[in-house]
Amino acid sequence: MNVFGVVILLTLFVTFFMKVAADILNLRASTGDLPIEFQGVYEPGAYRKSQEYLKTTTWFSLVTSLFDLLLLLVFWFSGSFDLLDRFFRGFGLGEVPTGLLYIGSLLFLQVIAGLPFTLYRTFVIEERFGFNKMSPVVFVGDMLKSFLLAVLLGAPALALLLWFFGYAETSAWLWAWGAFMLISLVLQYVAPTWIMPLFNRFEPLGEGELKTAILQYAKTTGFPLAGIFVIDGSKRSSKANAFFTGFGHRKRIALFDTLIANHTVDELVAVLAHETGHFKKRHVLINMMLSMINLGIIFFLLSMLMQNRMLFDVFFMTDVSVYGSMVFFMLLYSPAEFLLSIFLQMLSRKHEYEADAYAVSTYSNGVALADALKKLSCSNLSNLTPHPFYVFLNYSHPPVCDRIRRIRQLSGNGISSPN
Repeated sequence: MNVFGVVILLTLFVTFFMKVAADILNLRASTGDLPIEFQGVYEPGAYRKSQEYLKTTTWFSLVTSLFDLLLLLVFWFSGSFDLLDRFFRGFGLGEVPTGLLYIGSLLFLQVIAGLPFTLYRTFVIEERFGFNKMSPVVFVGDMLKSFLLAVLLGAPALALLLWFFGYAETSAWLWAWGAFMLISLVLQYVAPTWIMPLFNRFEPLGEGELKTAILQYAKTTGFPLAGIFVIDGSKRSSKANAFFTGFGHRKRIALFDTLIANHTVDELVAVLAHETGHFKKRHVLINMMLSMINLGIIFFLLSMLMQNRMLFDVFFMTDVSVYGSMVFFMLLYSPAEFLLSIFLQMLSRKHEYEADAYAVSTYSNGVALADALKKLSCSNLSNLTPHPFYVFLNYSHPPVCDRIRRIRQLSGNGISSPN
């Protein structure tokens, strides 16, 4: 076992045990004491249900993570990476077609291995706690659509990447970086119109108080909108959400029907004011730039380790290849990816606070955002008292009670009294 193998194994075990430690600490931080902000909002029975949901999903996640780790180790040390490679090389195809088959088969095997866990979470756990609204027909349809998109969009992109690193030599990473930045930008425009409607129905929001309030707020803040749409999220889950899509004058608001059903007009506009804050504070642009920089670093480092014999020896590979380099490099890159994810989570939490502040300062009833967060937390059975270490590793949003306290302070209301 050379240095590459030691780094990969050490990273796999360290990250796994850090996750276990964070999960255990998070469970211990879950108490029976309802935070003051939620008194009168969260019924005692519903709060106990949220804690049971936390325990159930946490242990299920740990079992799933352990299974994934053991599966990778068994596949690795049984020499299956090499067996699969020799099988596809036997067809006598070129580097690019063989690479597509090799990487595609690994991804397919990963999906199949995880399918029982996905089914159990969706149709047992989420069903038990009243979230799942998805029928088996919709579930299968989503899987088939995802597979079709992977073939039509993912396969050509992967083939292009394999071609660049196979034939462009030292400048391969620059060509790949430029091409994938262009592809990602195109997808930002294509996804709202062609891809997302494959999974959900988007209907224009009808005339009424809500639409008038949203348009008035958008006009006040100089935020151009190409449309306001309602998504049939209720056909999959009772959980609620809202988001913006598109850029420039093609920006759209997408509201889940479950969100509209459970919130007042003021609360909905406050949520959209928060999302507007992300655009106004350039959070979307910052995240996109960081993502592109990270992609460039990945391609550059990949080019440095392309077809490195030591890396292939770690996985008992007979032959070196471009596609094998990609697979094994991503396992080697995991420590950097793990550290980067922690940094990005910290930045995301900062951005959420900034977007909250923007909503409070620009909407006449910005404090309604706190009420919206309360309702969302209750309906989603969110954990109200997460452990700081768990937040540090996993949370892209600050804990809801911290957000509510800041919103109250910014609005000058202090801590609210129980409703």
